[in-house]
Amino acid sequence: MAESVCRSLRDGSLEGEHAPALSISDTLHSPLGSHVFHHFLYSLASNIAASKSQARALVLVAYRRSPSFYFDLLKSSGVDPSLFDKKLLVLDCHSDPLGWKDRLLKSANSAQNSAKSLSSVFKSVKDISKLLSLILELGQGLVGHGKEKFAVAIDSVSDMLRHASLQSVARLISNLRSHDNISCIFWLIHSDLHEPRVSSSLEYISTMTANLEPIMKPNEGQRRVSENLYNIEQNSYRGKLHVHLKRRNGRVKLHSEEVHVEQVGIKILAMSSENAIVNQSLLPKVQFNLQLSEKERDDRAKVVLPFEHQGNGETIQIYDGRQSLSEGQKDPHLKGPSITGKTNTDTSTGNGEIHYLRDSDDEQPDSDEDPDDDLDI
Repeated sequence: MAESVCRSLRDGSLEGEHAPALSISDTLHSPLGSHVFHHFLYSLASNIAASKSQARALVLVAYRRSPSFYFDLLKSSGVDPSLFDKKLLVLDCHSDPLGWKDRLLKSANSAQNSAKSLSSVFKSVKDISKLLSLILELGQGLVGHGKEKFAVAIDSVSDMLRHASLQSVARLISNLRSHDNISCIFWLIHSDLHEPRVSSSLEYISTMTANLEPIMKPNEGQRRVSENLYNIEQNSYRGKLHVHLKRRNGRVKLHSEEVHVEQVGIKILAMSSENAIVNQSLLPKVQFNLQLSEKERDDRAKVVLPFEHQGNGETIQIYDGRQSLSEGQKDPHLKGPSITGKTNTDTSTGNGEIHYLRDSDDEQPDSDEDPDDDLDI
């Protein structure tokens, strides 16, 4: 399922639709969100470098880490460093988010200057409108002002929400999704740092969500503090990844996988049989059974439905109601008298009669009509 997310980010948006958006969320009990974010970042960056993605460039909005960290991360993962200034730019919201360092420090060391040559320092993180304009300006500077598209990644929406309201952040993401030059967008949020409505709002405007949970729930089967610390340490290297993909027809596809953190990165594997059995046991038990027994299936097969005309070996004639049977022709499926196109006026057939009784004050019938006539059916 993680591969499906990578393909969606690589393929980008369709004509007339908004760009796909991925929301990655984690918690303190499963702090693997940054590793999953780096996994999708590397996958998209490698596809852009190989010209296999709809996006021709990537703008990374860095709140949690410095630009040099991401450059080293991508270089160690195998991305060509010569492509950084052509297809990758980092909008630095980490070094000096409020502009304080710029006022106190007049110069920076050479290492910082080399990193800044491939990034743009943003010093007004409270101004979301200015941030939006700068993201679009940097991306269009890489791909031009034509129909070429670029991708946007935000490494920490939680840090962004420290300086801006939820409405302004949601508006920023919505404006990026609806822009013609945006191919895809994804971000990371630490859900336990915010109210539930914050995560719900971001999930509402996203097309894909990747939620991380611990393999073992906290305080489950724990009796001592040492066991609790051991389990927290274990959860920092392993976790469950629940992926929700919203289809264009409104349906949602769910899938769960395991995440293992290793020295060279992470591995996303299918759920083990042990965890699958545990998840099956946690399903709610219902009071009805949707499965049929062998006897019930046999009984259902023997039921003759109304539209199944057996015929009993004779030629099947189905009256469709659009034409009357000829006089004297009987319907083989009717047990009563045949239906003819003429009205039978013979009273000897035993059919009932309808008599019209009139009061003396009623209008008398015309002279050419017989008052004793009746209608046979």
